[in-house]
Amino acid sequence: MRILLTADPMIPVPPAGYGGIERIVDALVRHFRSNGHCVGLAAHPASTSTADERFGWPDPRPGAGLPMIRNALALRRSAGAFRPDILHSFSRLAYLAPLLCGRIPKVMSYQRHTGGRQIALAARLGGSTLRFTGCSEFICGMGRRSGGNWTSIHNFIEPEQFTFVGEVPPDAPLVFLSRIESIKGADLAIGMARAAGRRLILAGNHALGGPQFEYWARRIEPEIDRAGVEWAGEVDDARKNELLGRAAALIVPVQWDEPFGIVFPEALACGTPVLSCRRGALPEIIDEGRTGFFAETIEDGAAAIRRLGEISRAECRRVAVDRFSLAVCAARYLALYGSLGCE
Repeated sequence: MRILLTADPMIPVPPAGYGGIERIVDALVRHFRSNGHCVGLAAHPASTSTADERFGWPDPRPGAGLPMIRNALALRRSAGAFRPDILHSFSRLAYLAPLLCGRIPKVMSYQRHTGGRQIALAARLGGSTLRFTGCSEFICGMGRRSGGNWTSIHNFIEPEQFTFVGEVPPDAPLVFLSRIESIKGADLAIGMARAAGRRLILAGNHALGGPQFEYWARRIEPEIDRAGVEWAGEVDDARKNELLGRAAALIVPVQWDEPFGIVFPEALACGTPVLSCRRGALPEIIDEGRTGFFAETIEDGAAAIRRLGEISRAECRRVAVDRFSLAVCAARYLALYGSLGCE
Protein backbone atom coordinates (compact mmCIF):
# COMPACT_ATOMS: atom_id res chain seq x y z
CA MET A 1 0.00 0.00 0.00
CA ARG A 2 1.15 3.54 -0.74
CA ILE A 3 0.42 5.73 2.28
CA LEU A 4 0.89 9.51 2.27
CA LEU A 5 1.02 10.97 5.79
CA THR A 6 0.95 14.65 6.63
CA ALA A 7 2.03 16.63 9.71
CA ASP A 8 1.65 20.34 10.43
CA PRO A 9 4.36 22.60 8.96
CA MET A 10 5.75 24.16 12.16
CA ILE A 11 7.91 21.36 13.62
CA PRO A 12 10.11 18.75 11.85
CA VAL A 13 9.28 15.05 11.94
CA PRO A 14 10.65 13.67 14.18
CA PRO A 15 10.96 16.70 16.47
CA ALA A 16 14.27 17.72 18.02
CA GLY A 17 12.53 18.41 21.33
CA TYR A 18 8.86 18.57 22.26
CA GLY A 19 6.42 17.60 19.54
CA GLY A 20 3.75 15.07 20.43
CA ILE A 21 1.99 14.55 17.11
CA GLU A 22 5.28 14.74 15.20
CA ARG A 23 6.49 11.75 17.23
CA ILE A 24 3.26 9.90 16.47
CA VAL A 25 3.65 10.49 12.73
CA ASP A 26 7.32 9.47 12.73
CA ALA A 27 6.49 6.23 14.55
CA LEU A 28 3.76 5.44 12.01
CA VAL A 29 6.20 6.06 9.15
CA ARG A 30 8.67 3.59 10.65
CA HIS A 31 6.04 1.00 11.52
CA PHE A 32 4.27 1.07 8.16
CA ARG A 33 7.56 0.80 6.27
CA SER A 34 8.70 -2.11 8.44
CA ASN A 35 5.50 -3.88 7.44
CA GLY A 36 6.19 -3.49 3.73
CA HIS A 37 4.21 -0.36 2.89
CA CYS A 38 5.57 2.54 0.84
CA VAL A 39 5.23 5.76 2.86
CA GLY A 40 5.35 9.38 1.79
CA LEU A 41 5.46 12.29 4.22
CA ALA A 42 4.37 15.91 3.80
CA ALA A 43 5.92 17.85 6.68
CA HIS A 44 8.35 20.58 7.71
CA PRO A 45 11.19 20.77 5.13
CA ALA A 46 13.80 19.95 7.81
CA SER A 47 12.13 16.61 8.62
CA THR A 48 14.46 13.62 8.73
CA SER A 49 11.87 10.86 9.09
CA THR A 50 12.74 7.71 7.16
CA ALA A 51 9.82 8.00 4.73
CA ASP A 52 10.32 6.67 1.22
CA GLU A 53 9.58 10.15 -0.11
CA ARG A 54 9.41 13.47 1.74
CA PHE A 55 7.56 16.60 0.64
CA GLY A 56 8.26 19.91 2.40
CA TRP A 57 5.50 22.41 3.05
CA PRO A 58 6.25 25.72 1.29
CA ASP A 59 4.91 27.85 4.16
CA PRO A 60 5.67 27.13 7.86
CA ARG A 61 2.93 29.45 9.12
CA PRO A 62 -0.17 27.64 10.43
CA GLY A 63 -2.70 30.41 9.85
CA ALA A 64 -5.44 30.93 7.29
CA GLY A 65 -5.13 32.99 4.15
CA LEU A 66 -2.07 32.73 1.92
CA PRO A 67 -0.19 30.13 4.06
CA MET A 68 -3.21 27.81 3.97
CA ILE A 69 -3.65 28.21 0.21
CA ARG A 70 0.04 27.61 -0.53
CA ASN A 71 0.16 24.46 1.58
CA ALA A 72 -3.14 23.12 0.26
CA LEU A 73 -1.91 23.45 -3.32
CA ALA A 74 1.42 21.88 -2.31
CA LEU A 75 -0.39 18.86 -0.87
CA ARG A 76 -2.31 18.43 -4.11
CA ARG A 77 1.00 18.43 -6.00
CA SER A 78 2.52 15.97 -3.53
CA ALA A 79 -0.42 13.62 -3.89
CA GLY A 80 -0.10 13.85 -7.67
CA ALA A 81 3.60 12.98 -7.49
CA PHE A 82 3.31 10.21 -4.89
CA ARG A 83 0.02 8.70 -6.13
CA PRO A 84 -1.08 7.33 -2.73
CA ASP A 85 -3.63 4.61 -2.15
CA ILE A 86 -4.56 6.49 1.05
CA LEU A 87 -3.87 10.05 2.23
CA HIS A 88 -3.80 10.33 6.03
CA SER A 89 -3.69 13.88 7.38
CA PHE A 90 -2.47 14.81 10.85
CA SER A 91 -2.28 18.43 9.68
CA ARG A 92 -4.90 21.06 8.88
CA LEU A 93 -8.24 20.03 7.42
CA ALA A 94 -8.03 23.03 5.07
CA TYR A 95 -4.99 21.50 3.36
CA LEU A 96 -7.27 18.71 2.09
CA ALA A 97 -9.63 21.18 0.39
CA PRO A 98 -8.39 20.68 -3.22
CA LEU A 99 -8.59 16.88 -2.77
CA LEU A 100 -11.90 16.45 -0.97
CA CYS A 101 -13.97 15.88 -4.09
CA GLY A 102 -11.36 13.58 -5.66
CA ARG A 103 -11.30 9.79 -5.57
CA ILE A 104 -8.26 9.37 -3.29
CA PRO A 105 -9.38 7.84 0.03
CA LYS A 106 -8.64 10.24 2.87
CA VAL A 107 -8.38 10.08 6.67
CA MET A 108 -8.39 13.24 8.78
CA SER A 109 -7.09 12.76 12.35
CA TYR A 110 -7.75 15.11 15.27
CA GLN A 111 -5.69 15.45 18.46
CA ARG A 112 -7.48 18.47 19.88
CA HIS A 113 -10.98 19.77 20.61
CA THR A 114 -12.91 19.94 17.38
CA GLY A 115 -16.23 20.55 15.67
CA GLY A 116 -17.77 23.24 13.51
CA ARG A 117 -18.94 24.06 10.03
CA GLN A 118 -15.62 23.15 8.39
CA ILE A 119 -16.09 19.51 9.39
CA ALA A 120 -19.69 19.47 8.19
CA LEU A 121 -18.61 20.92 4.83
CA ALA A 122 -15.66 18.54 4.46
CA ALA A 123 -17.89 15.56 5.27
CA ARG A 124 -20.33 16.58 2.54
CA LEU A 125 -17.61 17.19 -0.05
CA GLY A 126 -15.54 14.11 0.83
CA GLY A 127 -18.50 11.76 1.06
CA SER A 128 -17.54 8.11 1.14
CA THR A 129 -13.85 8.89 0.45
CA LEU A 130 -13.33 10.68 3.79
CA ARG A 131 -13.10 9.30 7.31
CA PHE A 132 -12.32 11.15 10.55
CA THR A 133 -10.46 9.85 13.57
CA GLY A 134 -10.02 11.27 17.04
CA CYS A 135 -7.30 10.45 19.54
CA SER A 136 -10.06 9.50 21.99
CA GLU A 137 -13.75 8.71 22.02
CA PHE A 138 -14.17 12.03 23.80
CA ILE A 139 -12.78 13.89 20.75
CA CYS A 140 -14.84 11.75 18.36
CA GLY A 141 -17.97 12.64 20.32
CA MET A 142 -17.23 16.32 19.77
CA GLY A 143 -16.63 15.79 16.06
CA ARG A 144 -19.69 13.65 15.38
CA ARG A 145 -21.98 16.54 16.29
CA SER A 146 -20.78 18.26 13.10
CA GLY A 147 -21.16 15.18 10.88
CA GLY A 148 -18.90 12.68 9.17
CA ASN A 149 -17.81 9.12 9.89
CA TRP A 150 -15.65 9.02 13.05
CA THR A 151 -13.44 6.30 14.54
CA SER A 152 -11.62 6.54 17.87
CA ILE A 153 -7.97 5.49 17.64
CA HIS A 154 -5.91 6.39 20.67
CA ASN A 155 -2.52 8.00 20.57
CA PHE A 156 0.16 5.48 21.37
CA ILE A 157 3.55 4.84 22.89
CA GLU A 158 6.43 2.56 21.97
CA PRO A 159 6.64 0.41 25.12
CA GLU A 160 10.22 -0.67 24.49
CA GLN A 161 11.30 2.93 25.04
CA PHE A 162 10.07 2.81 28.65
CA THR A 163 11.69 0.76 31.40
CA PHE A 164 9.25 -1.27 33.48
CA VAL A 165 9.92 -0.92 37.22
CA GLY A 166 8.06 -3.61 39.12
CA GLU A 167 8.57 -2.24 42.63
CA VAL A 168 9.41 1.10 44.21
CA PRO A 169 10.27 1.93 47.84
CA PRO A 170 7.47 2.89 50.25
CA ASP A 171 8.76 6.48 50.28
CA ALA A 172 8.99 6.78 46.47
CA PRO A 173 8.02 10.28 45.28
CA LEU A 174 4.97 11.31 43.36
CA VAL A 175 5.73 12.94 40.00
CA PHE A 176 3.90 15.72 38.19
CA LEU A 177 5.10 15.68 34.57
CA SER A 178 3.43 18.14 32.24
CA ARG A 179 3.46 21.79 31.26
CA ILE A 180 3.15 23.88 34.42
CA GLU A 181 -0.13 25.69 33.85
CA SER A 182 -3.48 25.98 35.56
CA ILE A 183 -5.33 23.51 33.33
CA LYS A 184 -2.88 20.77 34.30
CA GLY A 185 -3.53 21.22 38.02
CA ALA A 186 0.01 21.54 39.35
CA ASP A 187 -1.23 23.49 42.40
CA LEU A 188 -3.78 20.77 43.12
CA ALA A 189 -1.05 18.13 42.83
CA ILE A 190 0.98 20.00 45.45
CA GLY A 191 -2.01 20.13 47.78
CA MET A 192 -2.79 16.43 47.35
CA ALA A 193 0.81 15.36 47.94
CA ARG A 194 1.16 17.49 51.06
CA ALA A 195 -2.14 16.27 52.48
CA ALA A 196 -0.89 12.70 52.05
CA GLY A 197 2.53 13.51 53.51
CA ARG A 198 4.34 12.49 50.29
CA ARG A 199 7.24 14.02 48.41
CA LEU A 200 6.39 15.53 45.00
CA ILE A 201 8.69 16.15 42.02
CA LEU A 202 7.45 18.75 39.51
CA ALA A 203 8.79 18.39 35.97
CA GLY A 204 7.88 20.37 32.87
CA ASN A 205 8.23 23.76 31.26
CA HIS A 206 6.25 26.90 32.03
CA ALA A 207 5.20 30.08 30.29
CA LEU A 208 7.57 33.04 30.33
CA GLY A 209 4.84 35.66 30.21
CA GLY A 210 1.13 36.28 30.47
CA PRO A 211 -1.46 34.75 32.83
CA GLN A 212 0.20 31.33 32.92
CA PHE A 213 3.49 32.87 33.99
CA GLU A 214 1.58 34.59 36.78
CA TYR A 215 0.18 31.21 37.75
CA TRP A 216 3.71 29.80 37.90
CA ALA A 217 5.13 32.78 39.79
CA ARG A 218 2.34 33.05 42.37
CA ARG A 219 1.01 29.53 42.83
CA ILE A 220 3.90 27.17 42.07
CA GLU A 221 7.36 28.74 42.38
CA PRO A 222 6.91 29.83 46.04
CA GLU A 223 6.11 26.20 46.98
CA ILE A 224 9.33 24.73 45.56
CA ASP A 225 11.76 23.43 48.18
CA ARG A 226 9.06 23.71 50.85
CA ALA A 227 7.51 20.68 52.56
CA GLY A 228 8.67 18.04 50.10
CA VAL A 229 8.13 19.82 46.75
CA GLU A 230 11.07 19.56 44.33
CA TRP A 231 11.57 21.14 40.91
CA ALA A 232 13.18 19.12 38.10
CA GLY A 233 12.52 21.56 35.23
CA GLU A 234 11.97 20.46 31.66
CA VAL A 235 13.24 16.92 31.10
CA ASP A 236 14.45 14.91 28.09
CA ASP A 237 13.31 11.38 27.23
CA ALA A 238 15.94 9.65 29.37
CA ARG A 239 15.15 11.74 32.43
CA LYS A 240 11.41 11.31 31.86
CA ASN A 241 11.84 7.54 31.79
CA GLU A 242 13.82 7.70 35.03
CA LEU A 243 11.34 9.97 36.83
CA LEU A 244 8.29 7.96 35.82
CA GLY A 245 9.92 4.63 36.60
CA ARG A 246 10.86 5.49 40.17
CA ALA A 247 7.60 7.29 40.98
CA ALA A 248 4.91 5.91 43.25
CA ALA A 249 2.41 7.54 40.88
CA LEU A 250 2.07 10.13 38.16
CA ILE A 251 -0.19 12.85 39.53
CA VAL A 252 -1.61 15.31 36.97
CA PRO A 253 -5.07 16.39 38.20
CA VAL A 254 -6.20 18.07 34.99
CA GLN A 255 -8.62 20.98 35.20
CA TRP A 256 -9.83 20.84 31.62
CA ASP A 257 -11.22 18.26 29.20
CA GLU A 258 -7.96 16.57 28.19
CA PRO A 259 -8.12 15.26 24.57
CA PHE A 260 -5.77 12.37 25.46
CA GLY A 261 -2.47 13.12 27.22
CA ILE A 262 0.37 10.86 26.08
CA VAL A 263 2.17 11.11 29.45
CA PHE A 264 -0.49 8.93 31.05
CA PRO A 265 0.20 5.74 29.02
CA GLU A 266 3.92 6.58 29.24
CA ALA A 267 3.64 6.31 33.02
CA LEU A 268 1.66 3.07 32.76
CA ALA A 269 4.38 1.61 30.52
CA CYS A 270 6.84 2.16 33.39
CA GLY A 271 4.44 0.35 35.71
CA THR A 272 3.46 3.61 37.39
CA PRO A 273 -0.19 4.20 38.31
CA VAL A 274 -1.91 7.47 37.42
CA LEU A 275 -3.87 9.89 39.58
CA SER A 276 -5.95 12.47 37.73
CA CYS A 277 -9.46 13.92 37.41
CA ARG A 278 -12.37 12.42 35.52
CA ARG A 279 -12.17 14.90 32.63
CA GLY A 280 -12.07 14.51 28.85
CA ALA A 281 -10.37 11.29 27.72
CA LEU A 282 -8.99 10.31 31.13
CA PRO A 283 -11.72 7.68 31.78
CA GLU A 284 -10.57 5.98 28.55
CA ILE A 285 -7.01 5.71 29.91
CA ILE A 286 -7.34 5.10 33.64
CA ASP A 287 -9.23 2.10 35.00
CA GLU A 288 -10.30 3.14 38.49
CA GLY A 289 -8.66 0.92 41.10
CA ARG A 290 -6.77 -1.06 38.44
CA THR A 291 -4.30 1.38 36.90
CA GLY A 292 -4.97 4.46 38.99
CA PHE A 293 -7.53 6.66 40.68
CA PHE A 294 -9.67 9.71 40.02
CA ALA A 295 -9.87 12.56 42.53
CA GLU A 296 -11.42 16.01 42.30
CA THR A 297 -10.43 17.49 45.67
CA ILE A 298 -7.30 17.62 47.80
CA GLU A 299 -8.95 15.34 50.35
CA ASP A 300 -9.95 12.77 47.74
CA GLY A 301 -6.48 12.94 46.20
CA ALA A 302 -4.78 12.32 49.52
CA ALA A 303 -7.06 9.34 50.13
CA ALA A 304 -6.24 7.93 46.69
CA ILE A 305 -2.50 8.37 47.28
CA ARG A 306 -2.81 6.26 50.42
CA ARG A 307 -4.36 3.47 48.31
CA LEU A 308 -1.56 3.27 45.72
CA GLY A 309 -0.34 0.01 47.22
CA GLU A 310 -3.51 -1.65 45.90
CA ILE A 311 -2.36 -1.13 42.29
CA SER A 312 -0.32 -3.79 40.48
CA ARG A 313 2.52 -2.16 38.59
CA ALA A 314 2.69 -5.24 36.33
CA GLU A 315 -0.96 -4.70 35.43
CA CYS A 316 -0.25 -1.06 34.57
CA ARG A 317 2.45 -2.19 32.14
CA ARG A 318 0.20 -4.85 30.63
CA VAL A 319 -2.59 -2.35 29.98
CA ALA A 320 -0.14 0.07 28.36
CA VAL A 321 1.12 -2.62 25.98
CA ASP A 322 -2.28 -4.13 25.20
CA ARG A 323 -4.17 -0.88 24.64
CA PHE A 324 -1.75 1.94 23.89
CA SER A 325 1.17 0.43 21.96
CA LEU A 326 2.26 1.43 18.46
CA ALA A 327 1.53 -2.06 17.08
CA VAL A 328 -2.06 -2.05 18.36
CA CYS A 329 -2.95 1.46 17.22
CA ALA A 330 -1.18 1.20 13.85
CA ALA A 331 -3.15 -2.00 13.15
CA ARG A 332 -6.35 -0.03 13.79
CA TYR A 333 -5.28 2.60 11.26
CA LEU A 334 -4.54 -0.10 8.68
CA ALA A 335 -7.97 -1.63 9.32
CA LEU A 336 -9.51 1.79 8.74
CA TYR A 337 -7.60 2.13 5.47
CA GLY A 338 -8.94 -1.29 4.50
CA SER A 339 -12.52 -0.13 5.13
CA LEU A 340 -11.87 2.53 2.47
CA GLY A 341 -10.84 -0.14 -0.03
CA CYS A 342 -7.06 0.19 0.44
CA GLU A 343 -4.92 -2.94 0.73
